[in-house]
Amino acid sequence: QVQLVESGGGSVQPGGSLRLSCTASIGTLDYYAVGWFRQAPGKEREGVSCISSSDGRTYDLDSVKGRFTISRDNAKNTVYLQMNRLEPEDTGVYYCAADVDSHITTLQTMCDQQRAISWGQGTQVTVSS
Repeated sequence: QVQLVESGGGSVQPGGSLRLSCTASIGTLDYYAVGWFRQAPGKEREGVSCISSSDGRTYDLDSVKGRFTISRDNAKNTVYLQMNRLEPEDTGVYYCAADVDSHITTLQTMCDQQRAISWGQGTQVTVSS
């Protein structure tokens, strides 16, 4: 089972950009689908973007389509979330999580139902003027 570490969070003004990274500190992500999830203050956690292990398929939450891009570099054992045109509503703790391909029915299911077997500790993103 992989162990995940997130980085890249911070504070930005509305309209700004951040790139989050999710790296496996133990194990390899080669056979894992990976997702980014977030929890805003006072709200339930939600799935933001999910990516398949090797064929590049992705799924994005409607509210981030056209602004966020999930990608991966398996050679670096890392999954990224490029976040552009950030809005105050994007504020929250962002977690990455992974599950093996054989457990995944669809990426939408992984994101919507937050199905994963390994979770990182989270990184804070704050969007404020």
